[in-house]
Formats: sequence, C-alpha cells, structure tokens
Amino acid sequence: MKTTLVNRVTRIFGWLSLGIAVAGRGENWPEFRGPGHQGVSLEKNLPLRWSATENVAWKAEIPGDSWSSPAVWKDRVFLTTATDNGESCRVLALDTQSGKVLWNRAVFPQVPRRKEDRNSYATPTPATDGERVYVCFGDGSFAALNFAGDVVWTNRDYKFYSKHGLGTSPILHRGRLIMARDGSSDGEDKKLGWQKPWDQSFVVALDTATGRQRWKTGRGLSRISHGAPTIWEHDGHAEVVSEAGDVVQGFDADTGERLWTHQVTGEGKVPSTIVGEGLVFTCGGWGGKETTKAFRLGGRGDLEEKQLVWEQKKGMPRVPSLVYVAPYLYAVTDGGIASCLRAATGELVWQERIGGNFSASPVAAEGRIYFLDDAGETVVVAAGPEFKILARNPLGEKTQASLAIAQGRIFLRTEHNLYCLGRN
Repeated sequence: MKTTLVNRVTRIFGWLSLGIAVAGRGENWPEFRGPGHQGVSLEKNLPLRWSATENVAWKAEIPGDSWSSPAVWKDRVFLTTATDNGESCRVLALDTQSGKVLWNRAVFPQVPRRKEDRNSYATPTPATDGERVYVCFGDGSFAALNFAGDVVWTNRDYKFYSKHGLGTSPILHRGRLIMARDGSSDGEDKKLGWQKPWDQSFVVALDTATGRQRWKTGRGLSRISHGAPTIWEHDGHAEVVSEAGDVVQGFDADTGERLWTHQVTGEGKVPSTIVGEGLVFTCGGWGGKETTKAFRLGGRGDLEEKQLVWEQKKGMPRVPSLVYVAPYLYAVTDGGIASCLRAATGELVWQERIGGNFSASPVAAEGRIYFLDDAGETVVVAAGPEFKILARNPLGEKTQASLAIAQGRIFLRTEHNLYCLGRN
C-alpha cells in the first residue's frame, strides 16, 4: 500500500496534516479540526501562555448560542450562531487582524427541536474553500455564502432529528460538501435509531457550486453518532471514512459507494474519525462496550472485526476526539484524564489526570497538545512519551468549541466571545 497523502505530510515534526499554505501568512484552518480534518497544525511561533489579558490580540463579542468552532481563511474568520432562542440561523465573518465583525447574516429561520443541554442549535462548524463558506444548522439545513456575505444557495432537503440534536460538521473534498447524518426517529418509537439500530442514517455529498446532491448513501443498520468524517487518500483514490453508532465505514469520495464496514458497538458516539499509519481509530460511546479501537484501512464488504488491529479499554474519550502526532495518539476523557497511546499497537504510554471537564477536541502544534476544558482553561502538554504540562491558561469562560489555529494565532470561542490569541 502506498503512503497516503495524509501521511506524507508527517515529515515535519511527524504532524499529520493536509496543510493549506498561504504565502507569507501561514496556513488556513478551513473546517472542523483544520486542514486534513485531524486537529493538527503546522503553524509556528504560537503562544504557549495566555489569560484574559495576556497574549490576547483581540476579543470580539458573539451574539446568540452556538458551539460551532471557528473556520479561518486568510483575513477572515467565520462562525455560526443561533439567535432568538435558536430560531434565527446566522453566519458571521470577522477580520482576523482586528476582530471587527465584517458582516452578520441571517440565512433562514429554523424550528428548534429536542437536543441535549451540551448541544446547541448551531453546533456544526463552517467549512470554507476560499471562495465560499458552507454552513449547516440544527434542523439539517445547508447554506453557502460568498465572502461578501451574500447567500449563494440553500438546501433544506435533509431535515434532521436526533434525540441529542445535530452535533457533527461537514467537510470539503474536491468540490463536494460531505456530511454524516446519524439521527434517530421522531415517530412513536423514540428509541429507534438511538437505542435500537435502524436503516435511516446516511452520508451525503452536495455540489459546492449549486448545493445539489452529488450522492447519498445509506449506512445499513446503525445508531446515533455526532463525529465528522475524514478523508483517506491512497493509490490515487479517496475514501470518506466515517463512524456511526455500531459501525465505521469507508465510502468512495467520488461516487458515494459504500466500500467497507467494520463493527464497533456503541451508540451516541461523538469523537470524530481520524486515520494514521494505515489505520482508522474509533472511540466507543455509551453502549456498554466503551473502547478505543484501531482497524486496518482497506478491504471490501462487511468486515465485522476481521481487520481489528488493537483495542484499548483505558481512557476512552466519549466526547473529545483523538489527535494523532506520529507515532502517538492523544486523548482526554470527559472527566479530565489525558492519555498517550502508541498508535501502531494501542500500548498505553502514559495516562495522567489534568483536571477539568472536557467537550472540545484537542489540537496539536509545535510539539504541543492543547487540551481545552469546559471552563475555558487550556492545558498545554508536551507531545511525546514523557508526560509534561507546559502551561495552564485559564480564561474563566464556559466553552465547548474546539480551538482553531491559523496565521500564527489561536482562535478560541467561549460562550459569549471569540478570542484571538497571539501578539498584537
């Protein structure tokens, strides 16, 4: 098997990333978990320490309620929010240098439906290709806006309901906006799709130019999930790798054909899928068999657990995603236990309590892992086989959105504000 496009980028500090360079300005962070959908940045000279007053380039107040993360492209940072008790779906663009709100657009109204308290009506993170920004909201509706803030298209064909609300994010790949839809029934039997597997979940790809469907593929039997997909490129071929309740699957990125399925028991999965070393790493859920597993990528058909490489039952995160920095995987549980695993074998290298409660997914840059807790404190840990806390950076504001890293700065969204961290 040839080295994947993702793995080729690991030559610099071993970072797994599909970095999108911006000449003289650093890289962009165009969607959830950044370039390559893995939570890894190649940026340099990032701040190690900050507070509400130290190393804050700017701070901007953000209206409404939302846990979407920032997406950054050159001089723009994009956010979504929901105002009027979740009914008004809005997209904001801010200047990355000053924090000035360039525009704040309402794209359509929605009818708020059931969700968990930790979720919001604007949780999906925007995605941008440098020409448009693509957004999705709690009812499942999509929209695309240009950089002037004009709505280019909307698509409201994929109405969504889940007992938990909508928590996943779309990703971009070669002119397609790809999103997993792993909800549950709003009919008489509310356990269907939640506690009982059903066949109504799917992955969909829209044309970024028009918003029309390019492909839509059902999962077969599965249950609720909230993780974003990733892309695995190999031998000139691209696959969408996506996990749902009870399954992790690969789809042809061009046609949507479901190529393979591995069995991973558990519903309500939140961590997003990541790949590395020819493996896909998955995290269980609330199904009673919570484990982190690694499956060998490739193959065809229903593979059950035939390509299971390893399983680790200690330190499984239920909400934050994993982050891979070769040759290690890093994780943090909801209750603040951080772990380092050897990615090839699942061997536990270290496991330490760092405190706090966690929803945001960790990110990696400059030989560091940044763990952001729900109270707004970022614990910075050295990447590597020796556990070492490098800094604790409290902001004192509630947050569940994941960090974005771009243009030599860190963007951190709290309940009411967006911080740009770095020198002025």
